Amino acid sequence: MAGSDVATFQAEVEPGRFLTMQEDGTGVAVLDPWLEPFKDSLRRRFGLFKNWVNKINETSGGYEQFTRGYEYFGLNFSNANLAFLQIYQPDNWDASAHPMKKDNFGVFHLTLPAKSDGTTAIAHGSKIKIAMFIPPHNERIDRLPAWSKYVTQDLSVSPCYDSIFWNPPTKYLFKNKPPKKPESLRVYEAHVGIATTEGRVGTYMEFTKNLLPRISRLGYNTIQLMAVMEHAYYASFGYQVTSFFAASSRYGPPEHLQELIDTAHGLGITVLLDVVHSHACKNVLDGLNMFDGTDHCYFHEGGKGRHDLWDSRLFNYGAYEPLRFLMSNLRYWMETFQFDGFRFDGVTSMMYIHHGMGVGFSGNYNEYFNYGVDEEGVVYLMLANDMLHNLYPNVITIAEDVSGMPALCRPVREGGVGFDYRLAMAIPDMWIKLLKEKSDDEWDLSNIVHTLVNRRHLEKNIAYAESHDQALVGDKTIAFWLMDKEMYDFMSDLTPLTPIIDRGLSMHKMIRLLTHALGGEGYLNFIGNEFGHPEWLDFPRAGNNSSFHYARRQWNVVDDSLLRYKYLNEWDRAMQNAESHYGWLAAHQPRGVDPAHSSSNVGFIPTSSETFSQAYVSLKHESDKIIAFERSGLLFIFNFHSTKSFTDYRIGTDQPGEYKMVLDSDAKRFAGHGRVDHNASWFSTPHEWCGRRNFIQVYIPCRTVLVLATKDRWNWSQNHLDTSYKFE
Repeated sequence: MAGSDVATFQAEVEPGRFLTMQEDGTGVAVLDPWLEPFKDSLRRRFGLFKNWVNKINETSGGYEQFTRGYEYFGLNFSNANLAFLQIYQPDNWDASAHPMKKDNFGVFHLTLPAKSDGTTAIAHGSKIKIAMFIPPHNERIDRLPAWSKYVTQDLSVSPCYDSIFWNPPTKYLFKNKPPKKPESLRVYEAHVGIATTEGRVGTYMEFTKNLLPRISRLGYNTIQLMAVMEHAYYASFGYQVTSFFAASSRYGPPEHLQELIDTAHGLGITVLLDVVHSHACKNVLDGLNMFDGTDHCYFHEGGKGRHDLWDSRLFNYGAYEPLRFLMSNLRYWMETFQFDGFRFDGVTSMMYIHHGMGVGFSGNYNEYFNYGVDEEGVVYLMLANDMLHNLYPNVITIAEDVSGMPALCRPVREGGVGFDYRLAMAIPDMWIKLLKEKSDDEWDLSNIVHTLVNRRHLEKNIAYAESHDQALVGDKTIAFWLMDKEMYDFMSDLTPLTPIIDRGLSMHKMIRLLTHALGGEGYLNFIGNEFGHPEWLDFPRAGNNSSFHYARRQWNVVDDSLLRYKYLNEWDRAMQNAESHYGWLAAHQPRGVDPAHSSSNVGFIPTSSETFSQAYVSLKHESDKIIAFERSGLLFIFNFHSTKSFTDYRIGTDQPGEYKMVLDSDAKRFAGHGRVDHNASWFSTPHEWCGRRNFIQVYIPCRTVLVLATKDRWNWSQNHLDTSYKFE
């Protein structure tokens, strides 16, 4: 297609900054010239996306109708000769009383008129399933409806789920409007089942009552709920989904989840769903596998439809009905439960035929545009993001991708995949590798900083110091790597502050703030890690005699005023509230790194000499172990040295004036040693230092981070911070 024949549009890539792009999927190459050689691939991908949009418009009235499948589908397949709706009666199934008819599109349907008294033909709470007779021998198979909205499991009877007709006489009415879309995303990743101190599965109602106030007090503005989509095996962490439209009944009925989200909205908290569209549980009796007697009703047939590592089934993203099913699934969670968006699990697996197995991504652009890319999976993600952002302008979508796919977080119209954020998955791997393999004096500060800032220009990242996988038995959290067995004996204020505990508390605070302030445009924490949860997470399974002992969160240790966990909790609270007022996560992103001079191909714009950045790192001193940078008008100073404290240490800064304290990890209220005077002021000297126009001189104790602000900004924020942060 000739360039002159392609329509153009103006894209606002940054506030007040517009670029002209062609509307053929190559707009992202304007942002990143290293995509120029791959314009044909971008056009082809965008063309496939447009073909699907046109098909959806022509056959289903566009996204608006296409994604409402849950309103009129309860069964969707085309390979059975006969189907019956079965309704459970006392002690037996009424197997053939309600035959279904098949229309010209191969869809079975049935209308059951209301009873004479006006009540529904199927009573609320009834068990239902589908009986099908399939060719060639009219073999009977029983299945749960694919679009079931509530399923329950009675392990004393069978591990298989029952589908329940959920039609309570009183529907939940939402009271609160969703909060405004956060500019700075501070995410609290949570699992309802483990959120209780007791050795059992927690409930939605308990989470609402006990956890939402904690999360709100800590200063997080977003919750990411795991394991909500119904899954057969509790220990799968929610990643073996059986019923995609059913909120897990382990934690209570659907209206209790609705109340949880509504209450969170009332507290000003955005709620995201951890959505699993990357694969499905291979269960047959209560899952989607072999739904119509074949292996390819919703999935690819044969080996292409199986994930060898996850032992699960893979959706056919290139087929009409699976697309309707998945996109309607997203719409259902938005409409019925009023979720505010999604964290898409396993995006790497979806975008590549090899699913990321045995592949180490180097950052070479050829890896993103070759035979290994699954264009059907990429196009599905484009469709999902385009639909969500068109129907819900305030929606938030996050991609879990380890590959570094270019333009993953640029709008679909530009040729991107359409996500708002990607998880910065290299960061937790870096911290764990350091803690496992290096002593403190061996830490390479330049590499740490590079890993934290190494992200694509104009594509937002969510940084996190440790992942939920690291909390599982078999791995260790950062707190455990730092303090290990001493956490059991020396976390009381009544016991000596041992060198290991002292180091652990100090480094835990520093690692988390450095990640928070430098690593992305959002921040994520897994439930309990904010206070250094003392034990791993281990779901009940055969290997532990089905014990719930470690499948819980020990809130009692952080609530105990004699234990040192409270100091880490208060530090986390101080970080979140300080960011809430200073907004460093919403500051501009860096220009990026010229790929010709970098081992990673980070996108950049070479056409402008203007350099505004989300953080200016002025110092990485390897022997002193000092990192200093400015972001959002704040000056961050980290001393990672194990023994050396520095007096009158010179730090460059671009902003002149008097500086005051914002955060000090060495404050006694954070289990520090109180070595810095919080009433002090630091005055700048107009002399260039470390590439900045001014410098200040500070006392920076070992294993301490200080955050300073100019007095005018400090005065502005202090009244806001007093209620949640006060030095003692």
